[in-house]
Amino acid sequence: MKLVTLIASDRTHHVGALIEGATPVQNQILDFYAIEPKPEYQSMLKFIQSQSKTLPWASAQIELARAGKAPTAAITNESDTLLASPIPDPVSCRDGYAFRQHVESARRGRGVPMIEEFDHFPVFYFTNHLAITGPGEIYVMPKALERLDFELEVAIVIGKEGRNIPANKADEYIFGYMIMNDWSARELQTQEMKLNLGPAKGKDFATSLGPYLVTRDSLASQKIGGPNGERYNLRMKAFHNGKQVSDGNMKDMNWSFGQIIERASYGVTLRPGEVIGSGTVGTGCYMELNLTSLKENPVWIKPGDTFALEVDSLGRLENTVRAENQ
Repeated sequence: MKLVTLIASDRTHHVGALIEGATPVQNQILDFYAIEPKPEYQSMLKFIQSQSKTLPWASAQIELARAGKAPTAAITNESDTLLASPIPDPVSCRDGYAFRQHVESARRGRGVPMIEEFDHFPVFYFTNHLAITGPGEIYVMPKALERLDFELEVAIVIGKEGRNIPANKADEYIFGYMIMNDWSARELQTQEMKLNLGPAKGKDFATSLGPYLVTRDSLASQKIGGPNGERYNLRMKAFHNGKQVSDGNMKDMNWSFGQIIERASYGVTLRPGEVIGSGTVGTGCYMELNLTSLKENPVWIKPGDTFALEVDSLGRLENTVRAENQ
């Protein structure tokens, strides 16, 4: 199931689902809130919290839509639908550091050895869960536009409450997966991390998620099992103004989401609606690329640029950068 949060004509958020191949020409979006009787929930957070009821109901509504039996008012073409982040109001947002290739390449490019502690435990930081965006335009202040960067990632959403969760059981706590672009203001980040705290303002302004929240069961055919949790064979790509600049795969995570959940839940209760990112895949940001393959002609993102992230089975997350006036 590919769930969405759509922006209705009155600018409110409605939970819905993608109906793939609904017509010979394009996909469609099913607006659950346009179905009578209206569901009690409206936000994705409440949908996840009540999933024992909402998931079977949603599955039935999707099947009716595929059979052409959904209310006309509940169906729009995907190309005509405005989408927000699948979960616009996450309870929290952590970001991991799971791909060794990214860490090692960036450090080698700076002339420093690989940090030994990377192999000891999966690390993460908290980013601003109140600065979440979906597809579309993002507005960036002048200081954040100095060496503006993308980060190609996959994120999970926690589906049920748990504490001290072992890695080999942690996948049971994952509701679903989505694409994550961890926008990064490298000039601000470089300045502030000299103080050994952060990242803070360098990551504070925007994190883009979407366009779909794909339930864990939908990815079963691409699953790679293991004693420390699941990985998935999902190719990951990034495009800058239509030109491909990154190519990786989620299966190359050196720390699984199960291991990240184990670390995050140690002495802490995780709750439905918390988001955790994978960290940047190898080749998945300009900070790394500018120190390696683009050393002679470094590239950063400018106002007016369009950036798109694609991950197999998770869709395409496209954003256009705009300068925000101070």
